[in-house]
This record gives sequence, structure tokens and C-alpha cells, in this order.
Amino acid sequence: MPITTTRRRLLAGSAATLALPAFARAQGVAKPRLTVISQWSAGSDGAAITALGKKFEEKGGVWQHSPVPGFTTEMMNKLRAQIIAGDPPACSQLKGPEIAAWSKIAPTVNLDALVAAAGYEKVVAPDLARLHKPGGKWISLPLQIYSTNMLFLSKRAMDKAKADKIPVTWAEFNDLAEKMKAGGITYPIANGGTRPDDGQKFEASFAGISPASYRAAIMNLDEKALNSAEIKAAFAQVRKIADWMDPNIGAQPYATNLKRFVDGDMGMMIQGGWAQGVLRNAGFKFDDFIIAPGPSDNAKPVFLLNADAFIFWQRSEPDLQAGQTLMAQLVMDPTIQTMYSQITGSIPVRTDVDLSGAGWSDGQRRTASALKDAVANNQAVLSFAHNMAQENGLTAAMIDVITEYVKNKTITPEQAVTRLAEAVEGAR
Repeated sequence: MPITTTRRRLLAGSAATLALPAFARAQGVAKPRLTVISQWSAGSDGAAITALGKKFEEKGGVWQHSPVPGFTTEMMNKLRAQIIAGDPPACSQLKGPEIAAWSKIAPTVNLDALVAAAGYEKVVAPDLARLHKPGGKWISLPLQIYSTNMLFLSKRAMDKAKADKIPVTWAEFNDLAEKMKAGGITYPIANGGTRPDDGQKFEASFAGISPASYRAAIMNLDEKALNSAEIKAAFAQVRKIADWMDPNIGAQPYATNLKRFVDGDMGMMIQGGWAQGVLRNAGFKFDDFIIAPGPSDNAKPVFLLNADAFIFWQRSEPDLQAGQTLMAQLVMDPTIQTMYSQITGSIPVRTDVDLSGAGWSDGQRRTASALKDAVANNQAVLSFAHNMAQENGLTAAMIDVITEYVKNKTITPEQAVTRLAEAVEGAR
């Protein structure tokens, strides 16, 4: 669904709403009630937020969730409409740079006191904390973390290829894809046909080749990096991946082809950790697939970070304010983060949660270990395909170029580099 009212227009018309009144403290006498907007309605995401709602109700609250199925932009359209109407939800899903941008549209709740009381900032990665406290004040809370460049391997496809080694570099990945092809697997790379799917394959390729160049080009929009040899190599790697994908899939989510992946008709899948939850929710077993960090040419894990969060909008009603307090406390609670991540396949935002026990998969432990290693080696970068690195408009301009490149194989990597740089310049 197209965005008919741009954020820039909205920002221009909303300067008068910037003042942030103090968060009322009358919650103690009101029954907590929470109005929530998210895009999570079905599958493991739907199951997780439903479980969160039940915990909210067990604490005496009234949970009023309005899911908007589909992509993030569709959820944003509903949020924008409610803000324009003067009736924002008490909290809503939002993430990345959009948190700072949207906080200029309507007043948000200062959560500093609640965060301090929970000791939350001490257990959140600094770069992640920065995104959720634009202007130095906490106005949103991250709930779960995904790496968007996890590599899922079909065990049946590995058997067909007579392969038992998990690829670490792109060269090893390419060798395995060729082995799968030789082993009779028509499409070594499982794919969907959506724009985020194309964007993920590009960001995984680029960050895996050079996280430093990815950071400069995609996160900092450095002109030299946008025209670098590394980004050209990334487009060349994406072309290889596209050649191993099923070209007959159009506009389908990746989950449509999970059975083909598990059956070994498709071999490898580059997806976020959420695919574990989707696979498990569809009835597949851990024996069916392997999860590992995505390829990295320096053999050290690269972590393309995607974090789901809730932003809290100012409301004057005491019951909604009480609901916001309860929701904030639940989101930061290690037991709630554990419950949520075990349903969805993510890892908790809290770095002090122990993932060694039952309920956690080897894939989640590898993801947590990859994040730790990537942070230590400065190889943790923000996903642009999932709106963490840039605002929505700029992200859309870049994915337009990438999707056309994936679909139209007459475009050369050199031409793609030029087109991407021009798209960035036009959308700045």
C-alpha cells in the first residue's frame, strides 16, 4: 500500500506538537488499559504478542491490540492516521531511525524513570540504546533482536549434495550452492519474491564482504563508499544468488516455500532468525535444518541487526497511562523477553539472559554468540532492508534499485552501483 502522506509533510505540519508534557503519575488508582498497534497478527509473531497480551491481562490490565497485517509501511499508515486524528495508540510497534523521526510528529512518553528503576540501560547494547532514546531520553523500548543474515541450511539438501560443512565465507557458500546444483537441486537458494527478501540478500552480501564499507555506504551514505569496489562485488554476489533462485516466484513471502526448503528442493535460505519461529510454527523440526551466521569473508561473524520495539505516545487518560507503565515494565522483564524470543526465534535484547537452558535452540545460541563476537570485532551493523539503518523513504529508494537488479539480469553490477548512488542522492 503506497504512503499517500509523506513524513516530511507530516513533520512540517506538526511542529506545534513538539512540547512533551510530563508523564502523569496517577497510574496507581486506575485499572491499566493499553491500546496497541503492530503488524503482528499470525504465525509465531501473532502467537508471541498474544502471549504478551495475556501476561498483561494476568497483571490486571485490559489489552486492546489492533494488528495491521502486512508490511511495516501499512502499519505506519494506520499509525499516521490515528496521530493526525489526535487519537494515537498508547503504544505502537516502531523501530530504527523511524523512532526519532516519528517522535517529532507527536508527543511521546519520557520513560527514563521506568528504565532507571529496571536497570535496563545496563543490559542493552549501546548502539541499540541510542536508537531508542533520541534526544537523550528513552521514549521507546526494544523487545527482541534478530540478525537478518542468518543462514538456514536444509539437511536433506545437504545430504543430496553430500556436504557436511557449514559455509563460513562467500566462496564456501558459492561452492556449496554449486554442489547442490550438481546434486540435482534445481534451486540451491530458497527465495521469496518480496522487496525485503531482495534487500536482505543484498545487505547480507555487502556486509559479508566488508562490514566497514557497508557501514560507510548504507548507514552513513558516504559517496565514495557508495561507488566502491566492495559494493560492486556485493552486486556481483547478489547476481550469483539470483541465478540460483526460482525465477517463477513473484511477490510471495519466503514462508510460502518452507516445505520446498525442508524437502531439499531448495537448499539454503538467507533469512532473519524469525524464520526459526515460522518453521517451528509450521510443524517442522530442528532435525530438518541448520542455522548459522551468514557468510563473512574475514570469517568473523557479521551481525545485521534488526530490533523490534514499542514507542509510547502521550495520552491524558489515567487508565492508559497506567497501561503504559505496566507495558514498559513487562517489555523490560527478562522473563517476558525470554517468553517472547522463545516463541519467535529471536534473541532477547537483555544481554544478561542465559540461553543455555531448555527452550532455546542451537540457532539462537549461535545468534547470541555471533552478536557478542560481532560487537567485539566492530562487525555489528544495522539492517537497511528492515528499516534499521535509514528512514523509510530512503530505504524504499534503495530497495527499488536492488529489486530491479534481481529481476532484470541485463543490468550489470557497474550499472547497479551507479543507479544505487543516484537513488540515494535523489532521496536524501
